[in-house]
Amino acid sequence: MCLVITIIIFGFAVQNLMIENWLIGVSQLVIALGFLLLLINNIRRMKALKSGTCYNGCRITNFLKNLRK
Repeated sequence: MCLVITIIIFGFAVQNLMIENWLIGVSQLVIALGFLLLLINNIRRMKALKSGTCYNGCRITNFLKNLRK
């Protein structure tokens, strides 16, 4: 879903920049880049989840897990 939204908003941004609607085109481009960053973040998290490695915040959870042993 995030990929579809990113592509659509990026397409709108390019169209608005081509007809020289600079403010709208740049704001849509920024939104599209934000969605792209979210997509990359989700892909990295899912890869880490599937491989069993840790992406963020595992230092604290691993510390707490080691206290129980």
